[in-house]
Amino acid sequence: MTTKKRILSGMRPTGQLHLGNYHGALENWVKMQEDYDCFFFIADWHALTSDYEDPSRIADYVKDMMLDWLSAGLSPEQSTLFVQSHVKEHAELFLLLSMITPVPWLERNPTYKDQIVQLEKKDLSTFGFLGYPVLQAADIIMYKADGVPVGVDQVPHVEITREIARRFNYFYGKVFPEPDAVLTPTPKILGLDRRKMSKSYNNAIFLSDAPDEIRKKVSQMITDPDRARKSDPGNPVICNVFDFHKLYSPGETVQEVEGQCCSAGIGCVQCKKMMAENLVEYLTPMRERRIYYESRPETVAEIIVTGGDKARRVSQATMEEVRSAIRI
Repeated sequence: MTTKKRILSGMRPTGQLHLGNYHGALENWVKMQEDYDCFFFIADWHALTSDYEDPSRIADYVKDMMLDWLSAGLSPEQSTLFVQSHVKEHAELFLLLSMITPVPWLERNPTYKDQIVQLEKKDLSTFGFLGYPVLQAADIIMYKADGVPVGVDQVPHVEITREIARRFNYFYGKVFPEPDAVLTPTPKILGLDRRKMSKSYNNAIFLSDAPDEIRKKVSQMITDPDRARKSDPGNPVICNVFDFHKLYSPGETVQEVEGQCCSAGIGCVQCKKMMAENLVEYLTPMRERRIYYESRPETVAEIIVTGGDKARRVSQATMEEVRSAIRI
């Protein structure tokens, strides 16, 4: 029998998940369940790296995220779904790895530099923020993952994990495999205002949005900025609504909309309404699964406990090897 390769990935619980989160990660995770031994975790400790001043909503975000995951199609029968803080071994391995990780490795991390600029209003001069790649490495190598599904921009995160695993193995003997970055396709999807879709920009369509809320948001989307009147020909190439059509509308509809837009045969209002209905239909299976799990909170709680138990068994076995390797 062929043993499936193991992959691991996680998300920080900082609020509702939106379409960008779905197409950027969740959609691929759901597909990977068939071919990999999957471990997916809610990274609540990681949420503290930037939101340490007020952690009061993290517990609620954890529950919301698990609902989003189950609604999107992650299966507790196919994948191990768990909460990071429920497996204390992550903290122990993080501590041990921090002893051997050179500070310059962390300071050169491109994400670290980028976040310092983007989140300039927050005090990020903490060890936790600087050292989060070490905790991330602990999360990954704890389960001896063969790969980590990421987009191209996240490859440096996996590379520093490989370096830390390599350094540990050099000092203490071969314990950890070096995980590979599993590159996954991430279609371009912008927010309502053509900026990156983000809850902080108030431009996101959330997986949990009701149909009428989706229709309302779509009606506010920016289209071709050069098309002033319905009688003016449009340019679908620069229209965000057309990008959404390509994701959510049938192929024949996409072709029709493209032709009608270029010839001014269809106005932006009608085009948005067509896309909104297709988006609502696309999200219907997710909405139905969400209703199912929302009405069964005890089932969701059991999924979290069961996933944590399985993750803990694996992590305890790993930590026995680690303690033996470092003779502590």
